[in-house]
Amino acid sequence: MAIKKSDLYSSLWVSCDELRGGIPARDLAALEAYWQILPGVRAALFQPLRPGYFQLSTLNSQLKPTIFDHAEFTAFITTVTQLFTAWREANTPQLKGFDKDGHPKALIENIAEDLLTTFKGAPLLDAYDVYQHLMDYWAATMQDDCYLIAADGWRDAAQPRLFVEDKSKKTKTRPDFVSGKKRYQTELLPPALIIARYFAAEQAALEKLEADIAALGQQLEELAEEHSGEDGLLADALNDRGKLTRASVSARLKQLKVESGELIAEEEAALKQWLKLESEEAEVSAQLKAAQEKLTAAVAAKYPALTADEIKRLVVDDKWLAALDAAVQGELERVSQTLTGRIRELAERYATPLPQLVQGVAELEQTVNRHLERMGFKL
Repeated sequence: MAIKKSDLYSSLWVSCDELRGGIPARDLAALEAYWQILPGVRAALFQPLRPGYFQLSTLNSQLKPTIFDHAEFTAFITTVTQLFTAWREANTPQLKGFDKDGHPKALIENIAEDLLTTFKGAPLLDAYDVYQHLMDYWAATMQDDCYLIAADGWRDAAQPRLFVEDKSKKTKTRPDFVSGKKRYQTELLPPALIIARYFAAEQAALEKLEADIAALGQQLEELAEEHSGEDGLLADALNDRGKLTRASVSARLKQLKVESGELIAEEEAALKQWLKLESEEAEVSAQLKAAQEKLTAAVAAKYPALTADEIKRLVVDDKWLAALDAAVQGELERVSQTLTGRIRELAERYATPLPQLVQGVAELEQTVNRHLERMGFKL
């Protein structure tokens, strides 16, 4: 097949023009599905460079906030969120109305079909991706929950069961909580859901204690790193394993004589500081253990006191629908990350025009030549 000179020259011109830098319009056109919904975002991100080419109007570091903070993107998020809210409100009565002797297969067919229908009008999302999230969650969790409810009813299905470990089988299953000497496993209603709704203040207090322990541990570690090296103030307090312990530090402290000099006084101060931090860590750890035991007892006592309506709210609202809401939000995040990543990729690909690349190579070549000359090579 013969090639016309005009076609060849045109191809060469396009190739050379791209080497002048800038993002080709055809690459932006490939993102047309986004621009149909977010035309203002495109206008905020790009400005014309020359015919057929564009450049970013913002720094690469500002790509994400430029997209996420734009009114059109906010409206897109709101639209999808409203779709899920409408589906949730329409199907919550059916979910909470499911009960003993119910039919799980009929339930999932109804709510899944309605979810697919609802999200077929969602911009930039594939309704089948959202549908698949529901089906995956059904297979992993919700199906077992519904069969439990169908067999036992809400109240009985929600109660903890004694955990019996089969030592003949290697399993990673662990009890969900321990009350007294008994270990329990929960299937329908995990303790975390009860804690989040009824014992949030107690959980926050536990997390504060955990943070305090971590901070004290960090201080102990920093003190050891600073003074336990060779000739360090804590070097002589290390045990046979090269560790600082309360026993080894206390033993070293007994050996010291305060009046022996300034250096000994400094060592004594370091030893006392370590013991003080270790004592505080032990005290807070004891407080944490007591608080954990108290919270566990309160949660264990809460299970039999829950009404059927309270259990439905915990399971349907806080467990099932919260998981599906998170999946939809994940789809929104995926869309936004895909758009941001593609724009960043285009910006980086076409960021440096050919003249700058040539200049950079020439400068590197000169640098290499100078080094070779210093080494005695003749060019």
